[in-house]
Amino acid sequence: MKEQRLVELKWQLIAVFPFLLGMKTHFKRMRRRLAIALAILAAGLLLLPMQAYAAEDAESQEAPTTEPAKPAKPKLDRSGKKQVGKASIYSHKFANKEMADGNKMDPNDDNAAHKTLPLGTKAKVTNLETGQTTQVTIQDRGPFVKGRIIDLPPAKAEEIGLTLEEGVTKVEVAPVEIPLPNGGKKLGDGAKSKNP
Repeated sequence: MKEQRLVELKWQLIAVFPFLLGMKTHFKRMRRRLAIALAILAAGLLLLPMQAYAAEDAESQEAPTTEPAKPAKPKLDRSGKKQVGKASIYSHKFANKEMADGNKMDPNDDNAAHKTLPLGTKAKVTNLETGQTTQVTIQDRGPFVKGRIIDLPPAKAEEIGLTLEEGVTKVEVAPVEIPLPNGGKKLGDGAKSKNP
């Protein structure tokens, strides 16, 4: 049906061309300009429906994607300011997997994931419900769940009183030492308060 409509449209345009080109006019330039304009118009008219039909066919043949779109890359936060949000525990499936800095995730180490703190940042994490504190090193990116600001390995989560049963708790993340692009280090809000 689509192809038949395109063929009809093509023949209608071809039938009009000789009439328009054979018009008696004293202005050869006008006839030439008109012929060029009509040729462009005809080409556009022929291509538009074909593109629309091709797009419809491509959409109907596309398989649905199961992978969510990747979030936009956030800007690194080198301000050293404290952040408040929810902490979660790294899933066991990430144990021994490569992190953003190239090291393997160790559930018993001080590694943690944060979306905006530079990799290598040392930060103090305080459970705002229990007051318990621990220090971590940002070595990975995440968590990618709205409202969560840091993923902790099970050992560090336990140090602040976060259990697997709870899964999530409200925390304050205070950067202690932030690596700078030039190789230097900057002290953050966490360095100004007592260390854990």
